[in-house]
Amino acid sequence: MTIINENDKEYRFGDSGPKYLQKGPRMNFGIVVLKPGQDFNAHFHNIMEENFYIMEGELEIHIGEEIFHCKKGDFIHVEPKKVHYLINRGDTDFKAAFMLSPYKENDKVEVEYRPYGD
Repeated sequence: MTIINENDKEYRFGDSGPKYLQKGPRMNFGIVVLKPGQDFNAHFHNIMEENFYIMEGELEIHIGEEIFHCKKGDFIHVEPKKVHYLINRGDTDFKAAFMLSPYKENDKVEVEYRPYGD
């Protein structure tokens, strides 16, 4: 058994970005924060599916060629091989829990991407 408190981990960019609470052996689980105007590079995973549960704020997520506007309480499921791009177009912080499964090291593939509508 493992117990990890979110406050014991750090966000990748200091006060934003992802922070992992667990990496492997069967899944990755973490928290992601995007400040207003901040985005997360478009990418996909060959093996892992990615799920988000929005805890605070709002998110615009591009999955394939579709755009979704999500809010607190929404659950987002992204299948493997689907390009996804996240951006906080709101005026408050966005915060979500995320999970990737099944765990596969180095399964993130970043892609060139121009957001629709920009």
